Amino acid sequence: MKMTRFLTLVVLLNSCSLWAADRSLSENPNLARYFEAEVAKIERQSSLFNYKSLNEWNLQKSRLQTELFDMLGLSPLPARTPLRADVTGTVEEEEFRVEKLHFQSSPGLYVTASLYLPKVVNEPLPTILYVCGHARMKQGDVSFGNKTGYQHHGAWFARHGYACLTIDTLQLGEIEGIHHGTYRYNRWWWNSRGYTPAGVEAWNCIRALDYLETRPEVDSERIGVTGRSGGGAYSWWIAALDDRIRCAVPVAGITTLRNHVVDGCVEGHCDCMYMVNTSRWDYAKVAALVAPRPLLISNSDKDSIFPLDGVVETHRQVSHIYELYGQPEHLGLQITEGPHKDTQELRIHAFRWFNRWLKNDDSLIENAAHKFFEPEQLRVFTDLPADERNTSIDEDFVAVPETSDAEQIRNILDDAESWHRSSLVTLQRKSFAAWPDEMKVTADFEEVETAPLSLSDDIAAVAPSLMARRIRFRSQEFVPLSLDVILPVPPDADGVDPDKKISQLKSVRLVVVNDRQWQAYARSCLLIFSATTADQKDPAVSEEFRRLLTSLADEQTGVAIFAPRGMGPHAWVGDERKQIQIRRRFQLIGTTADAMRVWDIRRALSLIAIQCPKAGEITVSGRGEAGWLGLTALLTDHRQHPGEFFDLQTSREDLPVFLNLARYFQPRDLLALGLQASTIGLQESDPQLTEFGRTLTGDPRWTGKKLVAE
Repeated sequence: MKMTRFLTLVVLLNSCSLWAADRSLSENPNLARYFEAEVAKIERQSSLFNYKSLNEWNLQKSRLQTELFDMLGLSPLPARTPLRADVTGTVEEEEFRVEKLHFQSSPGLYVTASLYLPKVVNEPLPTILYVCGHARMKQGDVSFGNKTGYQHHGAWFARHGYACLTIDTLQLGEIEGIHHGTYRYNRWWWNSRGYTPAGVEAWNCIRALDYLETRPEVDSERIGVTGRSGGGAYSWWIAALDDRIRCAVPVAGITTLRNHVVDGCVEGHCDCMYMVNTSRWDYAKVAALVAPRPLLISNSDKDSIFPLDGVVETHRQVSHIYELYGQPEHLGLQITEGPHKDTQELRIHAFRWFNRWLKNDDSLIENAAHKFFEPEQLRVFTDLPADERNTSIDEDFVAVPETSDAEQIRNILDDAESWHRSSLVTLQRKSFAAWPDEMKVTADFEEVETAPLSLSDDIAAVAPSLMARRIRFRSQEFVPLSLDVILPVPPDADGVDPDKKISQLKSVRLVVVNDRQWQAYARSCLLIFSATTADQKDPAVSEEFRRLLTSLADEQTGVAIFAPRGMGPHAWVGDERKQIQIRRRFQLIGTTADAMRVWDIRRALSLIAIQCPKAGEITVSGRGEAGWLGLTALLTDHRQHPGEFFDLQTSREDLPVFLNLARYFQPRDLLALGLQASTIGLQESDPQLTEFGRTLTGDPRWTGKKLVAE
């Protein structure tokens, strides 16, 4: 036996631990390089210097604004229902007064606010919409809203001849919603829903402008926006989306995609800072949508979550657009000394910028901003409204399809070809836009890991002689993966060429596994091919793999076990916190880890087709979430492989995460798309899903493949 080439399967599987040295972004160079390469690609595609003329920019600006609405979950825009504004009280100081008020941006979505006004108002005033950063202002269980933490800004504006509406945010308002869905609460279905709390904040700002237009004290032709940190981000959203904003000073609210993904700033930000980046933007593109209106980009030089280099680069790119307009004086960059903090230096330049552009006043700032009230004095609600939706707005802010199974079957069968084609286009654009261009699969056939699997006479009685070949390949740049091909061989394996055996296979079953299933596979094979005691096994899954492997009686049939990126032997190192931040980076570059895993499965299918040219049938199989990944790979692949899937459940916790999927599709639609081209078997799956497939494929108008179900 040539031991330089042939190892036992036990060694082959145990070698997984040797591959686990490099995983988290700081510890795994391949993952870091992957994100670096993706960011560099987006930077090239998204660069504002690609626009060579003002006409070229103007031709694209409307489309870009539409894309931003969509990425914030605001397409279609929610209905502009009655605001039902209510002033619940007033507090006064010598120079100004504050109205405590609330309005509903949508029914039950309350926005609590403070409206600062000079004591005497003789004419409509220049007005500031102040959007707050993350300031927790609570006493016990009572939240006074972050508007109370930023009250000094509103007070300064009112003392100097402005109206200023300061609005609470969703997370830290008087009614406390959630910004930390993926950051803290594992609400990865937000990605599938196409939901981000940034969209709620943007919508609340739009409706705040609607409210301001109802106030006689407000000059609607002179409205500006500002805020810092989270408020800086919301300033960007509203200034980019709504031309009623005539002047903007976002403070510490923007930097480059590179800073967030490659340099790790994402780990210091909650979800409200980000749109769902379906169109793969760098953030300078958001800033450019403000042009040519007066815009001051404001930041401090030691801000660790909005680094100086990214702020300067954003300004450099946006300057190009202002130059195209011939109005470079409308763009400013303020960098002061200091950390991520609401410093006086940042405030003063913002005050001067608004005076310059909204009041035509270039005089010096003589008065500092001060807080005048205790937080409870600005509290809007004594008792929170029973009909509030703030705490559950993520459940329905973005609309999803609500057609019944019967209606959807009629929709499909009315024109199945058109439905199939348009659905694949939607998936490609909204869920899989980050997939690389079609490329050749490369394989690295090093002198390693090929094994005959008959270890002793005792074991041979449990499982016939088998052989395993671990094939390494590259799914895309900086994503090295491998799959295990297992096939039967004669009892005397000496001298058998594994590559030749693989090339002669007539059929292959590709079994997609997640991390837990990979471990079960490893234990199963150790049970079959070693003297491991039976009480160490995972009975349910181990028996599944035992049956799978011991069924290979035909020498022309093989099984390929494959764990996509981030799973099994390719799992990323890092504790739970690091794993969360890795997953969040995928969303920032316009994809998800699961979407890229589907790509990996497609590449594994291509690899099998290359290595097994005689295989007339390659079946894709998987259980649970891994089964959904395999099914999605089938429906996006032109080769029409059959599939056999187990335990496909349809709750959002059981589904893989693809950007925007739930905005356009229900789980049944993935099954219908797969059945267009592939025969699919379902076992132990959601009964409603199975019945939908039976009804669809049993209709005489159906021209796709069959569903085989228990």
